Amino acid sequence: MTRLILSRARVLGADHLVDIQVSGGSIRRIVPAAHGDAAVLGRAAGAGAAAPEVVDLDGRWVMPGLWDAHTHMEQWALVRRRLDVAPATSAEHAVRLVEDALDARAAEGGGVGEPLVGFGLHWVTWPEPPTAEMLDAVGDVPVVLLSFDLHSAWVNTAGLRRLGIEHPTGLLLEDEMLPAEQLDHPSGTTLDRLVHSAAQAAAARGVVGVVDFGMDDNVGAWRRRVPSWDGLRVRAGVWYWDLDAALAEGLRTGDPLSGPDGRAPAGELTGRPLVEMGSLKVISDGSLNSRTACCFDPYEGSDGPDAHGVLNVPPEDLHLLMKRATDAGLTCAIHAIGDRANSLALDAFEATGARGSIEHAQLVRWSDVERFAAGRVTASVQPEHAMDDRDVAEGLWPDRTDRAFPLATLAAAGVPLALGSDAPVARLDPWFAIASAVTRSRGGREPWHPEQVLTVEQALAASTAGHGVAPGEGGPADLVVLDGDVPGLGSHADYLVQPADPSDVSEALRTMPVAGTVLGGEWTHRVL
Repeated sequence: MTRLILSRARVLGADHLVDIQVSGGSIRRIVPAAHGDAAVLGRAAGAGAAAPEVVDLDGRWVMPGLWDAHTHMEQWALVRRRLDVAPATSAEHAVRLVEDALDARAAEGGGVGEPLVGFGLHWVTWPEPPTAEMLDAVGDVPVVLLSFDLHSAWVNTAGLRRLGIEHPTGLLLEDEMLPAEQLDHPSGTTLDRLVHSAAQAAAARGVVGVVDFGMDDNVGAWRRRVPSWDGLRVRAGVWYWDLDAALAEGLRTGDPLSGPDGRAPAGELTGRPLVEMGSLKVISDGSLNSRTACCFDPYEGSDGPDAHGVLNVPPEDLHLLMKRATDAGLTCAIHAIGDRANSLALDAFEATGARGSIEHAQLVRWSDVERFAAGRVTASVQPEHAMDDRDVAEGLWPDRTDRAFPLATLAAAGVPLALGSDAPVARLDPWFAIASAVTRSRGGREPWHPEQVLTVEQALAASTAGHGVAPGEGGPADLVVLDGDVPGLGSHADYLVQPADPSDVSEALRTMPVAGTVLGGEWTHRVL
């Protein structure tokens, strides 16, 4: 049994340094610091037991470990090696980036004729929409360029042919783009190695857990990884097309997932499984950048049948899916970005008695805020998206951005908040989400709707999966040790009264140094 003492730690709510005593994967005691005297600390941790490891933190902050409440881990792992086309400001610019990548690949002598997949397009801001013909300029190599929100894909003629798709423009939206996303998927073993590497990078930023909404048999993929998995805690969601299989197996939210041969997750050694069954995931509408998020009012400058966006799942089907999941013991995670989609999702929560979250909650009618609170529906939000989408929102939702990403209003109403990244749409780094939530600013720009900022403590509390901002006795030994001060936390609460420059605060949070991450009492990242 691992025994650890984090000595002379600073925690929120204590006016003195403390020693945090850990064993069996849990926090056993938090006591006034014994000033790093190993003998005293060892006796305090229990006579007769093996000597614990004592780490003197010298006054560093210790908090509950961070969670990312919305990820696509396989996608994030793949994006880390895909061509970055986010800088493209036009179709012509994107084509040049692809040509440069193909030239570099040819010069290295590898991958000739193999598909090229890029990620990060913001084509909705371009002077004209892209077409397959434009991308055909790169030659007969299959090319797929995915939008940064994963709701559209730009594919050349060779790529369409490889995918077996006939399409008039090559700009695939919503469900029709899903096959394109699969074009460069590696084998299970290679993919698992990439996912583990991504988990290690997340641990270096203080992450101890993720909610994962992988699209391709997500539960099966995590079962494959379970026997050797040691990276993070995972709540593995199930998509509605795999719901029948989950129900047939009797899986309930919170159940531990065992390996393919029945072996228990490695995390059971710490008294708690690392990989658990998560929620039913349903995408009810599209996205802002694809003009497919379902809204009560039309998009600026749009007319026709899709001027209000689209519903991917009719309301009656959404009710049925959520009722089946709820009756079987699964919580629900419903993607809703437009205000009409949010309202319809809340209707479904009310009608079915479901518990869970609305993922994104990007545009919300004021009258629906109280419905979130009354139903205890978690708003699972990605504050970094507000920084990505602010200019597009001002163009497409010019009369309603006051209620876009209304984080402060939701918090004030008592709505449970959970912060995430939607990686790979945004970087899997909770400090980025916290920075955007606290400042509504990035890159030196003026804060966008600063009336909707969260306090630092609110943002941190929404990033620890319900474990608050200070470690507690009896809680899991999932902890992050910081190597710097957090603006607005503890003795730095003056920030909340007399705000510092938002740009400075944003930068300080985004670059927060992490000295160590502890998962179930074991170090997953350590530089001290």
